[in-house]
Amino acid sequence: MPVLTIKDLTKDYGSKFGGNVCHALKGVDMDVEKGEFVGVMGASGSGKTTLLNCISTIDTPTSGTVVIDGQELKDLKAERLTVFRRDKLGFVFQDFNLLDTMTLGENMILPLSLKGTAAKAIEQAAGPIADMLGISELMGKYPYEVSMGQRQRGAIARAVIGEPALLLADEPTGALDSKSGRDVLTCFQTLNTVNRTTILMVTHDAFTASFCSRVIFLKDGKLFNELRSNGDRKTMYDKIINVLSVLGGDGNDSR
Repeated sequence: MPVLTIKDLTKDYGSKFGGNVCHALKGVDMDVEKGEFVGVMGASGSGKTTLLNCISTIDTPTSGTVVIDGQELKDLKAERLTVFRRDKLGFVFQDFNLLDTMTLGENMILPLSLKGTAAKAIEQAAGPIADMLGISELMGKYPYEVSMGQRQRGAIARAVIGEPALLLADEPTGALDSKSGRDVLTCFQTLNTVNRTTILMVTHDAFTASFCSRVIFLKDGKLFNELRSNGDRKTMYDKIINVLSVLGGDGNDSR
């Protein structure tokens, strides 16, 4: 069973009483299997952010279904949806969303603390992830005391410590310089290959998307194209650039 299944997903914005209506998503179908690293790309206004918002439960679809880890989201009432989001979804944002009053380590373990996880279990979970993401020596520092790339790695650690069914990333390298961005993408790739973390990442950048095993392209609210990687990032990058040239987004990055 796929981790994520989307069927005939539509999302409309605007007035129901005769005003202009924007059809942001127009019957999108897609699956994401366990252990995939999938990128979503498209020009501005293509629907990629709306798609992510519907999957992440930030927004409610107009019609269609979103099923995550066997659970259809529209069947969940508010309280159950909050618990589902906490337990099944991990989030990584462009601006990190770390709490400045907590150390990197405290930010990292926050999801488990909120669930009431025992201290020993938290310690056992935190150590390996901090090692994998290269932030073990930074756990006692506050977000403002570390680089932006290190903050993002802390945010990734927080997102995956609860072993979510699906990790959602929204332009995760958008605020980073080239080296930090590459480091963060390598972390995603390591989590995906070593821990089989299932990742869905929205990005406008071809270099970032070239780390994915599969890239889905949206155009005007519909699926436009799909690419699968053969493991050669340079080849994948070139293919992505070719598709983006047709879509009207260059996606070019010197990294």
